[in-house]
Parts: sequence; structure tokens; C-alpha cells
Amino acid sequence: MCLLRLEQREARACADLGNRPGVSESETKMPPRRSKLPVPLPEGWKVTDTSKKTWRMGKMIGKGGFGLIYLASPECDVPVRDDAVHVIKVEYHQNGPLFCELKFYQRAAKPEDIRKWTANKKLDYLGIPKYWGSGETTFNSQSYRFMVMDRLGVDLQTLLNKNNGKLSAQRVMQLGICMLDILEFIHGNEYVHCDIKAANILFSYTDQTEVYLADYGLSYRYCPNGNHKEYKENPKKGHNGTIEFTSLDAHKGVAPSRRGDLEILAYCMLSWLCGSLPWDHALRNPTAVQDLKAKLLSHLPDSVAEWTDGDDGSYEIAMFMEEIRHLEYEEQPDYGALKRILAKPLASSGTGRHFTLSSKAALPKPRSLPMASKPTVCPAKLGVLEKKKKKKEWGEKRKEKKEDKLKVVQANVEETDSQWANTEDLEETQSQWTPLRRNPKIRSKNNRQVYVGEDRYINSVYYYAEEHFNSPQRKSKCCSGEGDYCHTYFAQDMEMSRSLQSYMYSAEDEEETFPNNYENSLFQDVSTSDHHCEMSPQYCRDLYKYGVAIPLFLLMIYIALYGL
Repeated sequence: MCLLRLEQREARACADLGNRPGVSESETKMPPRRSKLPVPLPEGWKVTDTSKKTWRMGKMIGKGGFGLIYLASPECDVPVRDDAVHVIKVEYHQNGPLFCELKFYQRAAKPEDIRKWTANKKLDYLGIPKYWGSGETTFNSQSYRFMVMDRLGVDLQTLLNKNNGKLSAQRVMQLGICMLDILEFIHGNEYVHCDIKAANILFSYTDQTEVYLADYGLSYRYCPNGNHKEYKENPKKGHNGTIEFTSLDAHKGVAPSRRGDLEILAYCMLSWLCGSLPWDHALRNPTAVQDLKAKLLSHLPDSVAEWTDGDDGSYEIAMFMEEIRHLEYEEQPDYGALKRILAKPLASSGTGRHFTLSSKAALPKPRSLPMASKPTVCPAKLGVLEKKKKKKEWGEKRKEKKEDKLKVVQANVEETDSQWANTEDLEETQSQWTPLRRNPKIRSKNNRQVYVGEDRYINSVYYYAEEHFNSPQRKSKCCSGEGDYCHTYFAQDMEMSRSLQSYMYSAEDEEETFPNNYENSLFQDVSTSDHHCEMSPQYCRDLYKYGVAIPLFLLMIYIALYGL
């Protein structure tokens, strides 16, 4: 009776929503209602799988959207212990999700295939729960379908709830790599998951460093017998899946694909990093959610930088999204390239790829200062002590989230002795995307923009960051007086998003020299001459000292000794 009343209230609420002015029927359309949960089976009930192995069911430990989960044991003569390592998932026989999950395990997740793939990839494990058996049983004239699996531990959503919905950037990258390993395997076996989210990511019951992607009830065979499904939009099937994370293809009613799984994972990582998504306020309007997702993907990387406020990890997520945004519907993703994007900050910090289930370790670092008190551009003259306090050695990534903002000075070209040098690898300043002010005194035909990190350089250094690269290498040349200078930009892994402009970074009080050959440098400047476009003030002083003052002094001594 209570269930009937609840359904009636929900129906009236949906009707009221649909009757509001300005709300169309398509905007109120949501995923179909899930099937009713089965009547619980008694503790101690015994079932026999298709391989004739008998299992004893223990107490119920959980429930999903479609079925119930019980502890289980192959020892049928004794009660099932609370620390049992097996579980049985039960649904009504006519329900579809468990049937789809069984087919996935039987076709795409055979234990022998998983062992071979894991060994070939040199992985310690693959995060797909182990399938032990399945079958059917009858209770009170009602037919049930069941599946026996490994028992898993706490889910990621529980950990997020304890951490205010957030994880540290390091943990987000580790989880992303683990999910990519799983997706690479199941995609290679003609299946996509379609429902990646924190509630379906669980940690091992016995080893908290192992992460598993569970619940394949919505998995889809996108490429049966090697024939990829065709791209075909169907508005009647639109907005399917978990609305927060579902892909743009799913919003359009297109059959799931590999790029859709990766897009879902990207939204999940953004949510884990920030604790929210730009469309959280519009979840009751799927069309609005679709538009906001399209807007986010069409303005990369600035859209991610704006939403995350340039926090650690935002650069990797933006590059991850940029990579999958250009995938065709039937194209095979480059999983290795995606893993390398997420692994770079882990390698630079010396952190492994294994996620440790620790609330303390998973918490993001707190902000040390209010956002309003953190300048994005430093004053014209910045003291040496302040710069050394914020960055102590070359190449070290910033330790506190807003402490090491960009230190940029607009300097007068005519008053500063400038020296050309290689730019810092922008990957070391992943979150430093603050657009800087234009310097009108730079003598160049084009307005250019630079993104500079806070490291120690000699004198004044020009830096260039080019927005779009139509070819792997582009050169430009400027000439003045005796010297020629060529700038060569090498584009490796990223694209910027604004027009090329020019800035100067002042470090006149620093004594450290910029390395001449920085292997990971994203943009390199190559000089064809030792001459600068202007003579430096020091050169003028030396010319006066040795060319005029000293000869005049010697002449005066000669006159004093010998007379005219």
C-alpha cells in the first residue's frame, strides 16, 4: 500500500512538472523506472548452478536497482559466516539486467581471458569481479535467476560521502587509470559498460589497494561479431543512463560506444575532483544537461579551468576530454595515450598508480588562503624573498593549491637586459591557465600570450605559448640590427585555446640559470645568432670603461710624467 501511494505521488509530481509553462515533454523525459525488487529469499536457502555446484545463501547484505545481494558459501552443511568471500546476486527471472550481466561474464570476462590479458599488460590484477557460476531457482512458485561472484568491499560513493564529495587530484588520476585498464579489456571484447559511476566502483574485500568496476546489468554489445553498430540518433531513446554522467550520444538516443564510456569516465573524474558538475542544478531537465555538457566540451580547456579554478588535476582532465572529444563514433581509442595523460602528475610526484583506501589519503588539500586574497598577477616588482618562499627548486611542482600562482611582470623592453631561453614545460604548471594582461611594448607584429610558471630564470625571459598548431613545427623570424632570432614551437601533447600573445617574466634578482636543454620542454626557442635585437646596458658600460676611460687615464699619467 505504501509503495502504491509513493508511485501515485511520483506520478502526480511528474504530471505537474510537465504541465508547467515553458517545460516541454522531451525536457521532462527521464530514464525508465526500474523493476520491482524481488521478494527476499530465506537465509540458508540452497541453490545449484549450471555446473551442478551447490551454494548456501546467508544473510542479505545489500540491494541494487534490480536485485538483492546475499552472502554465500560453497560449504552447504554449515551456516554462512559473516566474513564469507562470495556473494549471490538474485533477481526475478523475467528481469533483464541480471541476464545481460550473465551474458557479459560468459562472453567477455572469462577468467582465462582475464589472466592472459593481465599477464600481457604486466598488471597485478584487472578490476572485474570474478564470476563463479549462475543458475535458476524457485521459491513460493516464483522463478529467480542468480549469479555467484566474489564479495567486494565498500564502494567509492561511500568514501566520497565522507570526504564532502571530493578526492585529491592524485586519487582521481589513480582511479582514472584503473578504470581505463578495465574499459580497454571489455572494449576489446565487444562490450561497453554504459553506467560508470562511484556507486559501481568498489574496493576489494581483502585488498584495499584493488579497485573494481561492478554492475554490468546495463552493459551493451556494441560490436557483435566484429560489426560495429551504426550511428543513428533516436530521440525516443534519448537521455538514457545516469543523467549526471551519461554521454552526449546517449542524450541523442545513439547506441552506446567506446567513446561514450570514456566520456562518462571524464565526467566522473571531474565530479570526483570538484565535488560537483556544472549541470547539477538542472538534473530534472535532461535537455539542459545535454546543452551544458556540449558547451563544456566545445570550450576546452578553458571551460574546465574555469569550473575547477585551476586546481591540481584540472589540466589532465581537460586534456583527457580533449582527446576523446575528437574520437569518431566507431574509432578505437588510444588507451595508452589516455593513461599517459593521467600518469604524468603521478610520475612527477613519485606516486604509484594504486589507489589506497584511506579517507585521510584521499582527501583533497584544504585551501590555505581565501580565493579572493590570491592575486593572479604579481606587482611590477616582486621581492626575491617572496619568490624564493613560493618556489624553492627548479622543476618542483607547487605544493599548495593557490600559493604558487603565476608571477608575471610587465617590463619595459628598453630598460631590461633580455635573454632568450627555453620555456618551462607547461605540464609542470598544469593549473596555471590564468589569462594575463597584454604588454603593448613588446615589439612584435602579433599579439601573443604566454603562460609562465614560477621558477628561477636569468634576467628577463620571453615566453611564448601558441594556441593552435596546424603542423608539428612552426617557425617565425624577427630581425633587428645585426642579429637574427628564430622561434621554433614544438607541439607535443596539448593545444592552447587563445591567440598568441607575448609577455615578459622578470627575475633580475635571481642567480640560477635556466637549463639550456630541458628534455620535456613543450615549447623551445632556437637562436640562430648570439646577438640580441638591442645592445644591453652592461655592454655599453663596458665599452665606455675600456674604450674611453682607461685610455684617457693613461694619457693623463703620461702627460704628468713627461710633459707635452
